[in-house]
Amino acid sequence: MSSLPGTKADVSRRSLRRDLRGVAAIEFGLAIPFLLALVIGIAEVGTASYESMQVKNAVEAGALYASQHPADLAGITAAVANSTGMAGVTASPAPLGFCGCPGAGGIAVGDCASTCPDGGPQSRYVRVNASFTHVAILAFPGFPDPLVLTGHSTVRVQ
Repeated sequence: MSSLPGTKADVSRRSLRRDLRGVAAIEFGLAIPFLLALVIGIAEVGTASYESMQVKNAVEAGALYASQHPADLAGITAAVANSTGMAGVTASPAPLGFCGCPGAGGIAVGDCASTCPDGGPQSRYVRVNASFTHVAILAFPGFPDPLVLTGHSTVRVQ
């Protein structure tokens, strides 16, 4: 049963349609905080990932320098700090030279004068570290702020 144009039922249907016109704007207004949080979260993860890769690159640059100049700990520190375009990348903790014997569980640290269990001489190693403090754009519950990104590498130099 349809209502005739101009009748009371027709007028109320038209007014009902007019009342629904602002619903999309209201829904958008309610959804925008969630959309902004999603965009900021994606930007945050992307920025932290990029900075983490830069820390790993800094460690790699320090290890490369250490393989060529194992006794120059200050140079290794400078290589780590200057290898990326980011300010704030540091060789922390400082590079460390040590002797040891490789094994299944890693490198057993020892003194350079003794021999390894297999009778061979101990090898010399340099451990290179890098760190960077990532400050969040917006603090999210459950995520650490600030986040310290670290990387390390141990290179056999002799």
